[in-house]
Amino acid sequence: MTKLAFLGLGVMGYPMAGHLAKAGHEVTVYNRTTAKAQAWVAEHGGALGETPAKAAQGADMVMACVGNDDDLRSVCLGAEGAFAAMAPGSTFVDHTTVSAAVTAELYNAAKALGINFVDAPVSGGQAGAENGALSIMCGGDQGDYDRAEPVISVYAKLCRRIGESGAGQMTKMCNQIAIAGLVQGLSEALHFASKAGLDGAAVVEVISQGAAGSWQMSNRYQTMLADEFDHGFAVDWMRKDLGICLATANENGASLPVTALVDQFYKDVQNMGGARWDTSSLYKRLQDK
Repeated sequence: MTKLAFLGLGVMGYPMAGHLAKAGHEVTVYNRTTAKAQAWVAEHGGALGETPAKAAQGADMVMACVGNDDDLRSVCLGAEGAFAAMAPGSTFVDHTTVSAAVTAELYNAAKALGINFVDAPVSGGQAGAENGALSIMCGGDQGDYDRAEPVISVYAKLCRRIGESGAGQMTKMCNQIAIAGLVQGLSEALHFASKAGLDGAAVVEVISQGAAGSWQMSNRYQTMLADEFDHGFAVDWMRKDLGICLATANENGASLPVTALVDQFYKDVQNMGGARWDTSSLYKRLQDK
């Protein structure tokens, strides 16, 4: 059993922390909305920390899964941040999707304090978190990763170190770039099928078994056809992630024309009132034309 802290109990963090408790670890949780942390403790046991620092006090390992760069800084830095309470030799694992710049900033801040730091963004959505079947892409020193991997594997179907600090976040950008194009392609295929008078479900049954098949197709076509868009990662969060991808591409010279176009399509969805719809709502944008 390891003494752990988990910071951030959103749709991903809540079940991830739950898996750690079920595995027998001693878990203290922190959430900006205290009621959510109280509900988690009532369900899973463990303890509640009133601040990130109080949650991290005495922990061997601290995990975070919050919203964006500023949220991550707020739970790490300052008098009430986790770093202030973590002992040298302890490990911080960041599951948030953030910029490579803030990862570098916090990696250096942690190392200056003798704290190990692993960037470990996740893919698999809410269902993956709930089922303990996330794909986790990690960056950081090999020794830091080796210490973290046995613990974070509790909620992973695959966990891999890609490279040095920041490599996990760069890999998550690749993930989001690939998803953007896939969802738009699926949306256009279903839209075309509708305009052609075809049974969309029948079309997917056939094409999903060939080269067009994907996770998005297998797991989202039914809800898309049913005009249901509350089954996963929200458009607001996708635009945040794609913004990180596009900003990083400007820095490293990568060409992302499809990603830039799909980002604008998601802006259209936001303007339709779909900020909290899931990312498959690109289909609704086409159907409403």
